Amino acid sequence: MKKTFATMRAIVFSRKSLAGLLVLLAGCAGGIAEYNGPDAPKFVPYTDSQRPRVALVLGAGGPRGFAHVGVLKVLEANGIETDLVVGSSVGAMLGAMYANGASARDIEQTALDIDPKRFIGVSSSGLTGNGSAVADFVAERTDNKPLDGFKRKLVVAAATRTGNQLTLFNRGSTAAAVRASSATPRQFSPVRILGVEYHDGDEAEPVPIKAARELGAQVVIAVDVSAYVSAIPPEAPATWAVRDRMRAGKVDAQAAFADVLIHPDLGYYASISQEYRLMCIKRGEDAARAALPKIREALARLR
Repeated sequence: MKKTFATMRAIVFSRKSLAGLLVLLAGCAGGIAEYNGPDAPKFVPYTDSQRPRVALVLGAGGPRGFAHVGVLKVLEANGIETDLVVGSSVGAMLGAMYANGASARDIEQTALDIDPKRFIGVSSSGLTGNGSAVADFVAERTDNKPLDGFKRKLVVAAATRTGNQLTLFNRGSTAAAVRASSATPRQFSPVRILGVEYHDGDEAEPVPIKAARELGAQVVIAVDVSAYVSAIPPEAPATWAVRDRMRAGKVDAQAAFADVLIHPDLGYYASISQEYRLMCIKRGEDAARAALPKIREALARLR
């Protein structure tokens, strides 16, 4: 039976950015958050001695990001180490935990145990928020470490609110950077960092593969959790279909920069139900396992 548009409206938020995974944010929608202090996120180029060897790029996709957990489980189980994590939106959230040294199993448990009501905020404009709950959650799960304080290098991707230009952060507050990377337009307040407003990294590059290569990675493993264009149903709102095709086009334009691009089929309609979470994790595992030969081949070419 086809889903009604009312049903689709009820789950539309879950197709958006990190806030879609952890869903909505605590508190009423507030003003733009300002980060101007010494811990404001910024980017500092890596020196030759700091250049990464193996990068893992975790893309945007809301609750589809549960599939990232399945990929992490397979990489960990097969002893595949990465020394750089590049994350956009939900990928930045999970990437921060992974960079901090959390095991794939621990991240999975967090994903399955999280209570979405923690992130719900109701205001006069509906279910919206200013991102403070996301920032708090990231700070808790990363011991409030700065972006350059992790076991693995972490780079968070956001988009400028004007022009949607890709911006990378690898120094300063992790919580602030992820908050910016997850600020879905029209749903969550943007974040102002050193005078520039940022919002969801998905608006610039859903899977910032080229960025990982330009940071010096010799091997790039990327994970795209966006919907397949072929899965767009006839009843989907036209605005969704246009956005999905634009997102796919952006990923396709960057695919050549990846040694391995993992793209599990997670269906079209997303959800935060336990059943959907488990399905995404399982399909992420299946897709990563199928990609193992190609990953090992790429790693074998490392200098």
